[in-house]
Amino acid sequence: MTPLVVSSILFGLFLIFIVLRVPVAFALALACLPIFFLEPRLTPILLLQAMFKSYNAFVLLAVPFFLLAANLMNAAGITDRLIRLSRALVGHLPGGLGHVNVVVSMLFAGISGSSTADAAGIGSLIIPQMKKEGFTASFSVAVTACSSVMGVIIPPSILMIVWGGLMSVSIGGLFLAGVVPGILIGLAQMATVYVYARRHGMGMHERATVREFAIAGASASLALLTPIIIVGGIVGGFFTPTEASVVAAIYALALGLLVYRTLDLKEVGRIFYDTGRFAAIALFCIGTASAFGFILAYFKVPAALVAVVQAMDLGVTEMGLAVAIAFLVIGCFIDAIPAIVILGTVLFPVAQSVGMHPIHFAIIGIVSLAFGLVTPPYGLCLLIACAIGQISIRHAMRDVVILLLPMLGILTLIVFFPSISLWLPRLLMPQFVN
Repeated sequence: MTPLVVSSILFGLFLIFIVLRVPVAFALALACLPIFFLEPRLTPILLLQAMFKSYNAFVLLAVPFFLLAANLMNAAGITDRLIRLSRALVGHLPGGLGHVNVVVSMLFAGISGSSTADAAGIGSLIIPQMKKEGFTASFSVAVTACSSVMGVIIPPSILMIVWGGLMSVSIGGLFLAGVVPGILIGLAQMATVYVYARRHGMGMHERATVREFAIAGASASLALLTPIIIVGGIVGGFFTPTEASVVAAIYALALGLLVYRTLDLKEVGRIFYDTGRFAAIALFCIGTASAFGFILAYFKVPAALVAVVQAMDLGVTEMGLAVAIAFLVIGCFIDAIPAIVILGTVLFPVAQSVGMHPIHFAIIGIVSLAFGLVTPPYGLCLLIACAIGQISIRHAMRDVVILLLPMLGILTLIVFFPSISLWLPRLLMPQFVN
């Protein structure tokens, strides 16, 4: 079978299963089965071997531990402390709580690495407050959902760990590369909130006093040490990303049980159970997506794509735009992790063939996939925020689009100016990046 025929069968069946609402992990596995019947050299045991080989990666242990750290932080009341600090920082600006929403998402992103934990933890607290202060339900939901995507862009990011582990890219370099794009997206969202507040005559809070700011800062200081410990430890070479995830989980557990004393053993048991359940879903997706990717590689689909791109004589910018569009589309339909396993591994050699830096390629892909968290039909963060705000997705979409347009502008800048993502890694980790 030719690469074109194999690709048509795999992706065609996968889309059919998605339309039929088959869970993504099962849709990926089921799409592989006809190939095994049509190709006598392949056996079902190879499918299982490809799955288990993907699990045999030490770095993937970081996924459940970072999820655990995020869930522990949420349950320990860290979000309340971050909201108080954010209110002291930007609450006096027009549209105060909208800015608070964005800033607290940026701070929480540096702790959790999970956008869904961000949307659930922050949304449950701040959406009701925004509605009370005169924001429409749709705008409150839109700000919460769109700002939560920074959880996968600002380090530590679970997607960056999966990406680095699968494609042998420096995870420390990826973490550093996400800092500037994440900050730019946050600033773009704050500018959007500012314009909205001015146009709708939203009020302002009084500026926090030095004493109030000091109290809020001291209250959140231990939580804010988390990204310094994680990113600093990895960049400084003190521990690996997997070890960093364990340190983050232990640190979050110590804060909740011993320092803040907002957790008890019964609550910790529930958090462990929930984390295990969600981690199992993510890791099962990685396994079935790896089998899907194995078939694509077996029939030399990536090599065929490389040949097509070389014949088209595309440059880095054109390839970057193509990568962004591909991830924007697939992110609307499936979770980011299987999208990375399927599309990322296929496009990686294609991007290398035109001279695109692996970290630049990764950041374009991850930022593009972040859009899928707030765009239907997948839109998991949007679903969570809409459930909290008690409105339909259709009702929220207008304001979501308003907030996504500036984000799209930042993504375009990242594509055209690689230094946005590469400057910090080249400065702090030149031995792994250059």
